[in-house]
Amino acid sequence: MSPGAVVLVSAAVAGLLALGVPALLRRLPEPVDDPPVVPYATLAGWAPLLPLAVAVSAALAGLLAWQVEPSRLMVALAPLTPVWVLLAYVDWRVQRLPKVPILVATAVGVGLLAAEWLWTRDTAAALGALAGLVIARSAFWLLWRMLPHAMGFGDVRLAALVGLVLGRLGWEQLAVGLWAGLAIFGVWGIGRAVAQRSRTAMREPLAYGPFMILGMLVGALAVSL
Repeated sequence: MSPGAVVLVSAAVAGLLALGVPALLRRLPEPVDDPPVVPYATLAGWAPLLPLAVAVSAALAGLLAWQVEPSRLMVALAPLTPVWVLLAYVDWRVQRLPKVPILVATAVGVGLLAAEWLWTRDTAAALGALAGLVIARSAFWLLWRMLPHAMGFGDVRLAALVGLVLGRLGWEQLAVGLWAGLAIFGVWGIGRAVAQRSRTAMREPLAYGPFMILGMLVGALAVSL
């Protein structure tokens, strides 16, 4: 398959899968211990969600397939972009990362990694991905323990998925991606406080998941340029 065909197929598959984002969100179990302010079913009813999910998922999947060094794993992971879009949207709206999509996506990623290793026997790449998962999750677990009011455990779960993807691409991508997420988050928080002219804005809840996902994309794409 030519590079152009890989891009088109990745974008098409991601776009088609993104058609199910509202339905998936509607079916997610609501947290019993700490329900969100806005139910998931209500979030799923936002009219622009479907076209935005399709457009963004297709664009990101195509961009990854075009820019990142060709790899069976990364091409297979590109269709997971609808999950990233869903997570970013939910976290942005209600400061919560639903557990089920993260765990399923991480399990799929590990399964694809195992399949790639069986096909290529590239042990270094497989170990790099697993190391990225462990390093990212451990780092964010420590942050969560030190700053429990500033970070939720959903961010710890998401860090494992982000670390898996970036670790598969390389140590440089892992470092850039994790730091980029933190940097963009910090700039956004400061900018929001300045725009509101309020010091208390720095202490208000702010979703970190979308910035972690954005940092992952920066790490995956910028280092490849």
